[in-house]
Amino acid sequence: MGIVNYLNTRPLLYGLQQAPFSDQITLSLGYPAAIASALKRGELDLGLVPVALLKDAPALQRVGSHCIATHGEIASVCLFSEVPLEQIQTILLDYQSRTSVALTRILVKHHWKLSIRFAETSGEAYLSEIGGTTAGLIIGDRALASRGKFKFFYDLGLAWKEYTGLPFVFAAWLAAVPLSEDFLAAFNEANQKGLDRLQEVLDLIETPVQYDLLQYFTQNVAYQWQPEMEASLRLFLERAQ
Repeated sequence: MGIVNYLNTRPLLYGLQQAPFSDQITLSLGYPAAIASALKRGELDLGLVPVALLKDAPALQRVGSHCIATHGEIASVCLFSEVPLEQIQTILLDYQSRTSVALTRILVKHHWKLSIRFAETSGEAYLSEIGGTTAGLIIGDRALASRGKFKFFYDLGLAWKEYTGLPFVFAAWLAAVPLSEDFLAAFNEANQKGLDRLQEVLDLIETPVQYDLLQYFTQNVAYQWQPEMEASLRLFLERAQ
């Protein structure tokens, strides 16, 4: 079982590590694109992965009652720049992402309607290249740490909401094998456990972050799968073609 090793998954990870079935699973932690690749290669049966993977692996099934989504500002997926949006000439794309990269391309083309060059990255060095008319997409804990370091930042969750009026799903549980109803019931309960005990989750986090994590877990990230997220996911996959 794979799960993204970012702060936004900590409430879900908390419950999975204490679940009755914890001794029957092996948790593999990593950044989003790495977990997605492992699931696609068949190295994992189940993973909390970027939903953009469904473009390349449509046979995977979304399962469970939880996800990583937002109804507006996500805070940890942002475009950072030293110039206003309309002056950006190049966007450096975060190598750790699949969904956020696709979302950036969609927003530039369909929402902001700008002509901007995109550049792939392969390591952390790109973070130091953000400046002038070169902006950078940064996701996860590094995005939270980058707030206040650049003159401008554009929250992609909020931009999607402005563009579509819908929430945005960044990651969902996707399964490569059939799962029993009994397992899914226990799995959903485990996912919810950390959300019901957020203070315990917060007490275990040692990573220094210049952001209110209680706000992040309760106001920025939406963990419960909701019906309108299905429409948003379909639209995203359609636009990402």
